[in-house]
Amino acid sequence: MTMQNHTAGPKENRSASKTSRRVHAAGIDGRIDGVTVREADRRLLACTGPDALDTTHFDTVRFPAPEWAEELFAEAAADGSRAYSLYRGSDEVRAALAPVLTDWLGFDVDADQNILLTPGTQAGLFTSLTSLVDPGDDVVLFDPEYLFSERILTFLGANIRNVPILTDGAHPTIDFERLESVLREGPKLIVFSHPNNPTGTVYPQAVLERIAELAVRYDVQVLVDELYSRLVYPGTTFVHLASLPGMRERTVTLLGPSKTESLSGYRLGVVVAPDHVVEVAEDVLAFTSLRAPAYAQNVLKGWLVKDVEWVAERVADLAKIRQFTIAKLSELEWLKMSPQQGTAYLFVDVRALGLPDTEIAEALAREANVLISPGYQFGPGGVGHLRICFARDEEEWRIALGRIVDVLQSLYERATTAAVPVG
Repeated sequence: MTMQNHTAGPKENRSASKTSRRVHAAGIDGRIDGVTVREADRRLLACTGPDALDTTHFDTVRFPAPEWAEELFAEAAADGSRAYSLYRGSDEVRAALAPVLTDWLGFDVDADQNILLTPGTQAGLFTSLTSLVDPGDDVVLFDPEYLFSERILTFLGANIRNVPILTDGAHPTIDFERLESVLREGPKLIVFSHPNNPTGTVYPQAVLERIAELAVRYDVQVLVDELYSRLVYPGTTFVHLASLPGMRERTVTLLGPSKTESLSGYRLGVVVAPDHVVEVAEDVLAFTSLRAPAYAQNVLKGWLVKDVEWVAERVADLAKIRQFTIAKLSELEWLKMSPQQGTAYLFVDVRALGLPDTEIAEALAREANVLISPGYQFGPGGVGHLRICFARDEEEWRIALGRIVDVLQSLYERATTAAVPVG
């Protein structure tokens, strides 16, 4: 996430609709003391200097997009007839994607019925949730989870039912006792990211099979955000939920090239879903942005095709940065972390400091000149954590990481000193 700075908070904007205020209200559940999550976001930005290292997103200078992306875009942009497409996306691009997605996902994907191209995966998330969720619907959300899943669901008036992710054992899983308890109450939808953002969790096949079995038994739809499905480290098998028995017709899968492939600036997302979902989501897309950027859509003709070896090299580079990041953070004996097998994130537990994660992130912004995502953004299970994105230039990151460790250790020493009784 890249947090945008705005000076007027929601309390100051008297013209804001009640609907828009629901977004700002997200988080008033004891996570943050006296402010909304959006107000806490703004407060953090106010602590950040203009030259701060922003680790809330990937470094697209160190990790640029593949060369073929610019070539395909330029070729399309030179042809004015490609300036417009159907709302669901170019026939040509969807036809090129269908066989590639069929191979990648492990089930038949129809170009006309199952693919919707969106302005980034974020738009795919919004249009899909809007087409599936009504005010008052119960929606299961794994916790912690990508921050905008909660905020969009809150905007839509859903009742969010959190189910904890468990990463402390030998294999990551979820709280199935809690999940089944909620499913007995008849929720409309299950929503989660895989690999998980912010923890990097990649679920073993047995966990996904259990999720699928419960979804079929309780007849519930599932939206799974697989944006990071290509950023999985060697030795780890990734299973697509929709490929499992009974899941193709009840699963919406979100994909896109914005992270692993550094194509964020092209604003491209791909929704693979049953035809009835694509039809409604296309209508939502039509009155929000009409279509994904028409020239940029053509870049998807190279995705999953021209970049297989390129992605393997990128993952190898990130694995090396991940290794030295874990080693450096491990110098803090009081800090807890359970490094997972996907994404370029580490989700570290800093509760030993005895401070709100908002204050810790603000201290890092002021004293280390580094912007880091605090855990409150990712749900109740994120409180007391930090999400650290290590997809950075190696030398720049080594220096910044040293500052981060120094500031965290200083905070720990202040906390422990303050806790020692005097006399």
